[in-house]
Amino acid sequence: MAKKVIQVNKNPVYEIGMIATVFGKDTEFYGDLTFEKSLQINGYFEGEISSGDFLVIGEKATVKANIKASTVIIRGTVYGNIEAKDKIEIQTEGKLFGNIRTSKLIIADGVVFEGKCEMIKQPVAVQKLKQVHKESTTVE
Repeated sequence: MAKKVIQVNKNPVYEIGMIATVFGKDTEFYGDLTFEKSLQINGYFEGEISSGDFLVIGEKATVKANIKASTVIIRGTVYGNIEAKDKIEIQTEGKLFGNIRTSKLIIADGVVFEGKCEMIKQPVAVQKLKQVHKESTTVE
């Protein structure tokens, strides 16, 4: 019997997990934002963003901020610099006007990106953890 996945709320689900919090399309937020669980911004944000988890900029969103997060997925427009220790993904309609620092970068066709990119190495602890995970899931 196949297991069914029941989605309790209507927050989006991405490859890296489900979004814990969504700022709606009519939301405007100004200031410094720090969060521990995943967040998707669909409205307007201006300020600074810092998180250890992942951030999604929705299709119609506009964000004017410097961002530090584990993973950043851009589907809307971002004005500002981004530092993501794991990954930055700019999807088809995404626009980024700013510099980026990350260990992994994915850019789809049709993206607008104006800025500089610096590729950084993943922290040694993260690399070792991924290697251990890969070895433990390998069937001999």
